[in-house]
Amino acid sequence: MQSTMLKCKLHRAKVTQVELEYEGSCAIDSDLLDSAGIHEYEQIHIYNISNGERFVTYAIRAERGSGIISVNGGAARRAARGDIVVICAYASLNQQELVNFKPTLVYLDEANRITHIKNNIPVQAA
Repeated sequence: MQSTMLKCKLHRAKVTQVELEYEGSCAIDSDLLDSAGIHEYEQIHIYNISNGERFVTYAIRAERGSGIISVNGGAARRAARGDIVVICAYASLNQQELVNFKPTLVYLDEANRITHIKNNIPVQAA
């Protein structure tokens, strides 16, 4: 049996640009892709905290150290410059792989700089 698990996320990224006429995808600063373990052309899910939109696209590399998060193509209609988003990638794992699995959770500040990286989310309390 396979389980689909959160592989990694970029938490609270700020959209720096939207490019409606671009070919498609989401351009992400190469440093952020590498830190999270997101591969170029990998499917990503984007959850827009600012407007509630949720959509699927794929990642492409943006200039290293630029802080760029650019939502492109048709997805550009689901985000605006300045929106706060969570960008996630998922992986299918078998039961043996699940035993030691931990996601990579990359937390960002308002300039899309990494503040810290964790591999677990605290239990939510009442």
